[in-house]
Amino acid sequence: MGLERTYWNKVIKTLNDIIPIYNKINFYISVGKDEKYRLRGICGNIKENDEVFDAGSGFGNMSKSALSITKNINLTLYDPLTSMLKNSSTYIHEHHNLISGIFEYIPIKDDKFDVVLCGYSLRDALNVEKAISEVHRVLKNGGRWIIVDLGKPDNKIIRTGILFYLYLILPVIAFIIGGKNGLKFKRICGTYERWITNDMLLKLLKTKFTKVKFYKGLMGGAIMIIAYK
Repeated sequence: MGLERTYWNKVIKTLNDIIPIYNKINFYISVGKDEKYRLRGICGNIKENDEVFDAGSGFGNMSKSALSITKNINLTLYDPLTSMLKNSSTYIHEHHNLISGIFEYIPIKDDKFDVVLCGYSLRDALNVEKAISEVHRVLKNGGRWIIVDLGKPDNKIIRTGILFYLYLILPVIAFIIGGKNGLKFKRICGTYERWITNDMLLKLLKTKFTKVKFYKGLMGGAIMIIAYK
């Protein structure tokens, strides 16, 4: 379960190409609620002096949201795209560590972090089960994994409606925002087709984590999860 290597490489290339318009497109994908959902997942789940690992960080939007709640956290941003990491200083002015890599092989020792953040990134994993195992490994006992992402409702009718929006409406918006470059974003919509359903994700998380809180918005088209080790 996850993106196979060839498609993953295409997605990474696309993400690199659309860096100038990436945040704007994410805003429209979430119907303008991306920051609201990030804060809903983070509020109450990060404490002073926590070691925080932003996995699939991109520019660090999840980290920025976390810093708006408490400045006293130790941040590590982690992403396969060094170009995204280099641009993180545009959005986050506080000191933070930068590491490049993928979900499936995190070059960090066991039991390192109090919190792992994943903002609109887990669905890009090559292998979701391996990604879950790796995040579980690097979390301390009692640590929290905060996931905010597009949800894939178990109801096929709602799921079809979301796919209609992603494939027919979003490209028009992306073109208005970014011209021809914006149209490249359509390739990323394929990550949603390959994404597992909300129910399947919940079941996978429960195989590793002691407790999972699963919140939904937009009829299951948006998910906010807190998984406890």
